[in-house]
Amino acid sequence: MSPHRARLRVLVAIATAAGLLLSPAPAQAADPVTTWSETTAKALLGPADQGSFTAGQGAFGVPQLAMVHGAVFDAVNSIDRRYEPYLVRLPAKRWFSQDAAVAAAAHRVLVSGKVVRSDQQDALVAAIEPQYAAALAAIPEGDAKAGGIATGEAAAWVMIGDRAGDGRFPPGPGGFVLDPPGPGVWEPTLPAFVNDPGAFLKDVRPFLLRHPRRFLSGGPLPLESRRYAKEFNEVKRIGKSDSATRTGDQTIAARFWGGPTNAVFTWTKLIRDLAGKRPLSTVESARFYALIYLTAADTAIVTWKDKDQSMFWRPITAIQRADTDDNPATERDKDWLPLIATPPYPDHPSGLSAFGASNVATAQELFRTDDVEFGTTNTIGIPQTYQRLSDAIEQIVDARVWSGIHFRAADVQGARIGRDVARWRRDQAFLRPLHHR
Repeated sequence: MSPHRARLRVLVAIATAAGLLLSPAPAQAADPVTTWSETTAKALLGPADQGSFTAGQGAFGVPQLAMVHGAVFDAVNSIDRRYEPYLVRLPAKRWFSQDAAVAAAAHRVLVSGKVVRSDQQDALVAAIEPQYAAALAAIPEGDAKAGGIATGEAAAWVMIGDRAGDGRFPPGPGGFVLDPPGPGVWEPTLPAFVNDPGAFLKDVRPFLLRHPRRFLSGGPLPLESRRYAKEFNEVKRIGKSDSATRTGDQTIAARFWGGPTNAVFTWTKLIRDLAGKRPLSTVESARFYALIYLTAADTAIVTWKDKDQSMFWRPITAIQRADTDDNPATERDKDWLPLIATPPYPDHPSGLSAFGASNVATAQELFRTDDVEFGTTNTIGIPQTYQRLSDAIEQIVDARVWSGIHFRAADVQGARIGRDVARWRRDQAFLRPLHHR
C-alpha cells in the first residue's frame, strides 16, 4: 500500500469515529471557499503588499491552486455528497462542519511543503497558521467541527499523495534547455535575462488530461511568410514602449494585464468576482473553483509543453535582429523596447491567453451564458470591467500585442488551447452531479 493511501485510512478512521457522535451541525458562515481561495492566491501569487509570502509564482502557481481547490472540493463533497468526487469520497456525515472541512483541506495542502520551494516554506507556514487558527476559532467546538477537520485533512492528504512525484519543483536551477542562438530562436531577454524558473511546468503530470500533447498548437508562423511580417510590423508599431499609434485605452488595457502586476493573480481576483455573481452553496462554490483551476492547471501544462517545442523568439529579439530573418518585409530596430517587460519564457503560445480562455470557457459553461458582467482592479490600481465573459479573452489577445511581448499568432493559438482543454474537460463530465440523490 502506498504511504499516502495508508495515511488516508488512518485519517478516514478519525473522520468516521468523529461521525459516530450524533450532534447537529451548527450554522455555517457564507462561502469559506472564496475566503481560502483569496488566502491561497495572495500567498502564492500576490505581491508583498497583498500578503504574498513567496516570490510570486505566476503560471507555475496554477497547479498549486488546483491542488488546494481539488482537495477542498473533495472534502466538502464528501459531506454534501452532491457530485462525483475528483479523487476520493470520504465516509463523512452530512452534519459535519463544511467550514471546518474547507479550512482544514486548504490549510493542510498549503503547509504540506509541496506548494512552494523549500526556502519559502517557513514564511508560508508562519503566515498561514494564524489564519487557520482564526478560521477554526470562528466555528463552535464539538463533534461537527472535529468531523469537518478530519474530513478536510483526509482529503488534503489524498491530494498530496496523488501529486507526489508529479514533476513540480525539481532539483537544480531549472529553465528551458536553450537551442543555439539564431533566427526565430528564443533566448533570455531584457530586463533580467532570466531563464524561466517555472519551466518545469512543461513536465508536470496533468490533473485531468490523459494525452496533453494532442492539444498543442500548430506552432509559430514561418519567418519568411507574409503573415509573420504582418504580425511583426503590428507589434513593432503598436507595442513599442513609446508608440505613437497606441491609444490611451490600449495602454491601460496592456498595463492592466502586465508589468509589474502578476496577470495570473489578477485573474484570481476576477474569478472570485465571478463566484459571487450568483448564490452558491459551499459545495457549489467548491466545485466552481475546482473546475476553474483544475482546467487552468492542465491548460498551463499544455502551454508550457508547447513553448518548449516551439522555443520561438520574443518580439524584442525579433525586432532588434530582423536583419537575420530573411524576410524582406521586416526591418531591424536595434533600440526597440516593448511597453511591458518581456516575461522570461518563449513567445509561442501565449500563457495568459491560454489561461484566460480556459477560465472564460469554464465560466461560460457554469453560467450557461456569455452575458455576465464582471471586473476587478489590479495590484497597481487599474480597474477593468467586462460586459461579457468573452470580452476578457478578446482584450487579452489584443493587449499582449499592445504590450509588445507577443506576436498575435501566439495569443490566438494560446486562446485556442485554453478553449480546447476546457471543452474536452466538459465533455468528460468531471465532477458531474449525482442524479440519484
